[in-house]
Amino acid sequence: MLRRSLGENIHLQTELVDEPWRIFADASQLESALINLCVNSRDSMPDGGSLTLRTTNVDLRSADAAAGIDVRPGEYVALAVCDTGCGMSPEVLARAFDPFYTTKAPGQGTGLGLSQVYGFVKQSGGHISIESQPGSGTTVSIHLPRYSGSEHEEAAASEDTPVAPGNKEVILVVEDEDRVRTMTEEALRDLGYEVIAVSRPQEALDKLSAIPHLHLVFTDVVMPGMNGPALADHIKALRPSVKVLFTTGYSRNAVLRHATLEGDVDLLLKPFTIEQLMIKVRQALDQ
Repeated sequence: MLRRSLGENIHLQTELVDEPWRIFADASQLESALINLCVNSRDSMPDGGSLTLRTTNVDLRSADAAAGIDVRPGEYVALAVCDTGCGMSPEVLARAFDPFYTTKAPGQGTGLGLSQVYGFVKQSGGHISIESQPGSGTTVSIHLPRYSGSEHEEAAASEDTPVAPGNKEVILVVEDEDRVRTMTEEALRDLGYEVIAVSRPQEALDKLSAIPHLHLVFTDVVMPGMNGPALADHIKALRPSVKVLFTTGYSRNAVLRHATLEGDVDLLLKPFTIEQLMIKVRQALDQ
């Protein structure tokens, strides 16, 4: 999925430790964190470049090894995302983890990605750091604690989410952020759905007459010109049986406070994983 999403002008390579230690973390959130970091790297290389995913086993018991890393001494697995992009100025670097802070143009990002990655890492007992200079690329490093429990304990503590594939249902995706729209469209197609993806609400309304069988509208909440709920009202007036699933980078409370959404709606928060998308889409279609 990353190779498709990053584009042909980004060279993706891996440098993985031969015998990695095991960690105990939420797999979906870890996947989402890595996707966020890789997409940020891609956006910092508009003319192409190199992206490296690296894993290492790190013992932070000594003062030298733990220098500059604010975590408890112990053994960690380090995951690094390294790019050859434009890098960050000291001012941008100082605010990189601030919620809603972004250097991207309107409609190209919410500024939530790095802050949510930071939250996941801290909740997992780990540490995240960024090394970057203008013109010299960026390296984001995540340290997650080594898991020392048995495989039996791990298996007993986890349950596989049942696969819920699509059955060629038709989904209209309305998303003004190009990278989110592309990744969502590819993921839904891989899950077995037929997908029509557009970038603007008016474009969705213009295409509606050419979609004889529409099962679900998956739309962003906040978009230029017309918001997601208004678009959903227009479509429901013409197609009452169509289901609606909203997505947003803001919290549910935030969009409710601004009266953008009513309380009883299906909402998938960004950034979401393929597993989370699979479950929410299936639930929306089946209800």
